[in-house]
Amino acid sequence: MAPSTPSHWGLSGEPSPIHDHGRAAHRQRAERRPAAEHWLLLSADDIATARAEWRNCGVALLHIGVRVGAVGISGTLVHAAAGTDDPARVSAYLGRALLGGPVFFHRSIERYYVLVQGSTGRRPELERAGDDAEFTGSAHYLGVPALDVTTPEAGHTFWSVEFESAGVLASADVLRQLVDCCRLRVAQTISAGRRIGD
Repeated sequence: MAPSTPSHWGLSGEPSPIHDHGRAAHRQRAERRPAAEHWLLLSADDIATARAEWRNCGVALLHIGVRVGAVGISGTLVHAAAGTDDPARVSAYLGRALLGGPVFFHRSIERYYVLVQGSTGRRPELERAGDDAEFTGSAHYLGVPALDVTTPEAGHTFWSVEFESAGVLASADVLRQLVDCCRLRVAQTISAGRRIGD
């Protein structure tokens, strides 16, 4: 199944290159990581405790919804849009669709969390029935993986699209396009199934 394509990818349906996955890009990410870690840890009740949780457990509880917000999207929705549940291919899809906006995946609840500005608030398109995509609100704690936990093998909760730079989050408008594309693909899949069953 071909992945669903957000409109900002262009008329050809092919995304513009976003990341240089070469050695230079890897080195730049490593250089930016301490600042990115510190920025995220400012959302912890206690920075030292959260840092220790990252080091020992790979996940730390952060206060979500003030400095940084999160929108949870069901794995079913994302996998339908990506046309796969393969972690590497889903990561590539989300990286393109969100223009590099950071995303992590909780495997235990099959939910992707896209990091956005805390001021994003509740948008109507994220409150539709079915709980397939929603803003987490302003008074929630969320288990956020350490920045070096980037594969399923590295942790039960891992970054699908890495958090690379302090303060660089997903655009609310680009996120809306992704959610719309996900929901369209699910509707198309259901419709196709009904036609086959008729």
